[in-house]
Amino acid sequence: MVRAHRQPALFVLALAVLLAGCWLSLPAAANTPDVPLPAEPAPTIVSGEPNFELDVLPVLTATGCNAGACHGKARGQNGFALSLLGFDAAFDYSSIVEQAHGRRVFPAAPNNSLLLRKATLGMPHGGGERINPGSAEYEIIRRWIATGMPRAGASAPTLDRIVVEPDPHVMPADSVEQLKVLAHYSDSSVRDVTRLTNFSSSEPGVVSVEGGLVRAGHLPGEATLTIRYMNHIIPWNTAIPIEGSVEAELYANLPRRNFIDGHVWDKLQTVGIVPSEPAADHTFLRRAYLDVIGKVPTPEESRAFLSSTSPVKREELIDSLLARPEYADYWANKWVDLLRPNPYRVGIKPTMALDAWVRQAFRENRPYDQFVRDLLTAQGSAWRNGAATLFRDRRTPDEITTVVSQLFLGIRLECAKCHHHPFEVWGQDDFYSFAAYFSRVTHKGEGISPPISGGEEIVYVAESGSVKHPITGEVLPPRPLFGEARPIAEGEDPRIALAEWITSPDNKYFAQVAVNRVWAELMGRGIVDPVDDLRATNPPSNPALLEALASDFRAQGYDLKKLIRRIMTSEVYALSSTPNERNLSDTRNYSRHYRSRLRAEVLLDAISDITGVQEEFGGMPQGTRSMEIWTHRVESLFLDAFGRPDANQDPPYERQPDSTIVQALHLMNAPALHKKVSNEHGTAAKLAASDKPAEAVVEELYLLLYSRLPGDAERTEVSNAFAAMPDRKQATEDLMWALMNTPEFMFKD
Repeated sequence: MVRAHRQPALFVLALAVLLAGCWLSLPAAANTPDVPLPAEPAPTIVSGEPNFELDVLPVLTATGCNAGACHGKARGQNGFALSLLGFDAAFDYSSIVEQAHGRRVFPAAPNNSLLLRKATLGMPHGGGERINPGSAEYEIIRRWIATGMPRAGASAPTLDRIVVEPDPHVMPADSVEQLKVLAHYSDSSVRDVTRLTNFSSSEPGVVSVEGGLVRAGHLPGEATLTIRYMNHIIPWNTAIPIEGSVEAELYANLPRRNFIDGHVWDKLQTVGIVPSEPAADHTFLRRAYLDVIGKVPTPEESRAFLSSTSPVKREELIDSLLARPEYADYWANKWVDLLRPNPYRVGIKPTMALDAWVRQAFRENRPYDQFVRDLLTAQGSAWRNGAATLFRDRRTPDEITTVVSQLFLGIRLECAKCHHHPFEVWGQDDFYSFAAYFSRVTHKGEGISPPISGGEEIVYVAESGSVKHPITGEVLPPRPLFGEARPIAEGEDPRIALAEWITSPDNKYFAQVAVNRVWAELMGRGIVDPVDDLRATNPPSNPALLEALASDFRAQGYDLKKLIRRIMTSEVYALSSTPNERNLSDTRNYSRHYRSRLRAEVLLDAISDITGVQEEFGGMPQGTRSMEIWTHRVESLFLDAFGRPDANQDPPYERQPDSTIVQALHLMNAPALHKKVSNEHGTAAKLAASDKPAEAVVEELYLLLYSRLPGDAERTEVSNAFAAMPDRKQATEDLMWALMNTPEFMFKD
């Protein structure tokens, strides 16, 4: 009796703290004169008397009490902590009913409970009024307290799923629609929970949502609504098509070179977007060279392709580029960005060994699934087996888990390390069970203990090892994030079973994140963006296309060259970047090619090739190209200006594609670039000293920098200005410098 009496009084005080500082309000219907909202059904209890998990927790979540800014943050608010968004019901129940001497609830007089008095501003509350006195939400909590604060009993139903009505569809501009969220329970009951559901829009300027009322804007675009009720999250995709209609015949007559085109054309038809015209030969030529080998074509190569009359010359070009040795260095350089460790932490030799290992894999065209298995199960000396450097750099199970899940599954688990992921299904149990696959990885040798010795270290698998839940202390057995992995044999390296599960054809994430990454490199934007964030609340812009590419990648034996060829031989890849009136605003449906700035290493190598003066790098052999550098500790002001990774930054590193003032000023004013252009033995000097007429020199420079011949107006105007200058060498240098400082040179068109 004494305990029951203390519980309510203490609970009222403590619960005030729980609700203090809550900033998220209950989703309310926006009543407007032109669009009256339909009356929302008041929340009701699921079955019998209200219980904590099915009835009370949804109210606390809807009112924002367990949001990250309030009591759901790591240490709670004013001594009162709840799990983020109610993902740990047991913890929340204990916090409300059992902690603080039970003073947060008062069964003898429920209306006097601190939980209700604070939430209704019956007592001062920093978070303001969260619950309206007399509302259905208030009554649910009051009845729950009055009946003894029951949890969910053994016979209580469980929440199976939520369903949103109507299904996702295209919305006309300036239209309004009310969504309904239905919760389905294990006893076959269904409850309308729209009022207790959280809604958000990825593009509120295109489509906004409040309380389930969806408002389409006036301008065309696409948006994904995230609909969350308790631990169930559903995306709802919609789009506002471009004003006006397009004849279906137009889409039916578009060329289809492979399955990619059909999926893209179908999506464009849905939103009324018309694709751009095909790219000109010179544009395709330069684009293909830059995408496959990271180089610009020579004037001789450009002339040969542009003059060819072969009907399949583009396919022949792609095949010839994929067979060139530069392919391995260029694509390996992309992957090393994602794996290269901080050399100041792991040492120079392991960094170099990892770089060499990745480059060798691309030279062999090693199947992607084999590449991943070799990396995940690597052991031995990091000096001799570069793949083992991954485990020298990421030394604990929790450190390696975040990298592996993000790179090879497209699942970002960093949040789940400390609490339940707010936008996904992953919790701490999932994180540390997955980390347990790496629990037996250990090290011996000089290692990298501070101060860094750079000594040799051996990565090996110990006979035992475990991972514990950070809160409960429970030892967690290795378990995949979803599906089933085969049992681990006694004495077997657990990473082998994990690698088999990750690379299994049944694991859709593995192939999808791989093809999405390659697609983004070639097309300028991933089907899912960011490329390694595959989750329900970040859906692909074209789900059918992503799945078709992944299926084809699996069928082709995870051959990266075949994947690249498949994408590059599509009609979509060959579209012009010049927009038309019906695709000007498109940034995610590939109705045109999206221009992208050249990678730092590509741009520097291109300038060196064009000027005929190779770059010199300290500590590297003479003639080394920037694409061959194996550590970012090599000094280069140019590469730093154009966005290469910081040597101190941890992988995976995604480069920023934006152009900056620093880059523009560097191209215009850098003394090192001026020396290249004006070098006495460089290209400009040789052209100036040749007996070529002015028009031929202009033509050569256009081919060097743009992979095309000058247009008629350019040819006339530039050639006349060139010929009029008294100093032929200065004229050649000036023209080379001018062409180099244009978007046409800096960007892949």
